[in-house]
Amino acid sequence: MDWPTIGVKLGLRGPRWHWRLMRWERAWRELMRGGSAGSGTPATWVILAVNLVAFSLMVIQGAVSGRGFQAIFSPDVELLIQAGAQFWPLVEIKGQWWRCLTYAYTHGGVIHLLFNMMVLYQVGPAIEAEIGTMRFLTLYTVTALTATAAGLFWHPIAPVVGASGSLFGLIGFAIVYYHRVGGPAAHNLRNFMLRWAAFAFVFGLVVGADNAGHLGGALGGAALGAVLPLGIRGRMTLRPLFNFLGTLCIAATVVSLVMLVLSWARGY
Repeated sequence: MDWPTIGVKLGLRGPRWHWRLMRWERAWRELMRGGSAGSGTPATWVILAVNLVAFSLMVIQGAVSGRGFQAIFSPDVELLIQAGAQFWPLVEIKGQWWRCLTYAYTHGGVIHLLFNMMVLYQVGPAIEAEIGTMRFLTLYTVTALTATAAGLFWHPIAPVVGASGSLFGLIGFAIVYYHRVGGPAAHNLRNFMLRWAAFAFVFGLVVGADNAGHLGGALGGAALGAVLPLGIRGRMTLRPLFNFLGTLCIAATVVSLVMLVLSWARGY
């Protein structure tokens, strides 16, 4: 594209803006080829940032509503539901289907948040760099849904928060996917993920976490890990599908978060 001319029309004058526009175009083309927008892992960092922003907004809501800064360590159930927790009675009765995704960006205190973000920081970049950003977004979003679906069958009236369903989805995916890849390096990654899964599961038992959601996320991730093509030819064939699914997941997440914000004005 003629970025200098487009930049002038948009009011973005100067070579610095033209270079940025070309860099953004290259990043988008790389995403559409199934890559990860250069050498970085943008989806991992965006997901991490959204979780931090969502938690900050919950703490502010708690302070404004007279709870002080209690929400930093132990937000009450009402505040968690207001902040986007999954609560199936509200989903089924009031049609708040956006909770099926917003719960994955809501956390029950700073320790819960930091533990989940540490896991995301540890496992997210490696998986995103391996399978590409659009596939990673699809994996993360779909396993959030399989995790909350498992919770519906296991504890349908319990409020649920946290990214751990999706994180177990990443781990379940990696265990199966890297086992299929084979070789010492892939099996070392598989074993690393197995250790994370064992540690997180035991930790969940100790603190009374939602292990039904963990199982649902892990099974969803393992299923995707079992069917995602390993070779270049298979990836090329399915690239349009995952570009579409990744875009759909982005749109669903953005719409869900917007619906959450709008619900605050209506008293959820």
